[in-house]
Amino acid sequence: MFSLICGSLAYDTIMSFPERFSESILADQLQNINVCFLTPSMRREFGGCAGNIAYSLNMLGGKPLIMATIGSDGETYLERLTEQNISHRHIRVIRNAFTAQAFITTDRNNNQITAFHPGAMTFSYQNRVDDISEEINLAIVAPDGRDGMIQNAADCAKKGIPFIFDPGQGLPMFTKDELRHFIDQASYVAVNDYEAAMLTRATEWTESEIASRVTALIITCGERGAKIYTGAEKLNIPCVEAEKIVDPTGCGDAFRAGLIYGLTSGMDLATSGRLGSLMGAIKIAHQGPQAHSLTAGEIANRFEKEFGYRY
Repeated sequence: MFSLICGSLAYDTIMSFPERFSESILADQLQNINVCFLTPSMRREFGGCAGNIAYSLNMLGGKPLIMATIGSDGETYLERLTEQNISHRHIRVIRNAFTAQAFITTDRNNNQITAFHPGAMTFSYQNRVDDISEEINLAIVAPDGRDGMIQNAADCAKKGIPFIFDPGQGLPMFTKDELRHFIDQASYVAVNDYEAAMLTRATEWTESEIASRVTALIITCGERGAKIYTGAEKLNIPCVEAEKIVDPTGCGDAFRAGLIYGLTSGMDLATSGRLGSLMGAIKIAHQGPQAHSLTAGEIANRFEKEFGYRY
């Protein structure tokens, strides 16, 4: 069976700022901010939440099925997916738009400032879960066009497909009632710690209240690992020490790939979370969200070395 990955495909232009953002922004002049960051290095990567998650899930041996939109400039992305043996059957080409583009600047503390052009992502509502004939055992509704996310969640719920609600940086697009409805439809909610604070503020529900409405609430916390709330239980997922810290772009997506692989392979939540933590550590040691490359066996061996058992 397949894992349905609903979300964005994007080209990421990634730049590195060798100083700290905080040293270049005057706190008392935020109302008149006019800042230029000199970025000596720049590269272009394949990205977008759906592409990133599918890349790592495929590496683990999962079966990702991407449902997304790309623009008239997306042919190279489709070619890359073919090379990776990842299906693009349910990727729609929007001829009068560019593929979504992210412009990401990272400072020396790995803080990031991102500008995002949605492009073809805006038309994600043109895809329908109802059109998918493949058997799906788990889906994720990741950041995408606003209307597409609402529709995908509703369609998964209607068809009885369990899904992870992952609002990410798209969280501010939704009202309190819309976010509450997403949560009530979802089986899982996955956010980072900053997004968790935004989600609790926007919904006016505590983390415990959110967790009580889903099978599990997963909160990633960077170098502090992750927290998984399931029922009245809280699982603390340890951080896996990375071989080196190079680029945080896409680490959350790599974590989600590990989580999805674990959940669809019959692993418990603790093991699934640990696999997610390992995938994030593997990713952060490489430039770009889709540059890490290990076999499924190598990942399993590293997991056993890290946690003392095989998944």
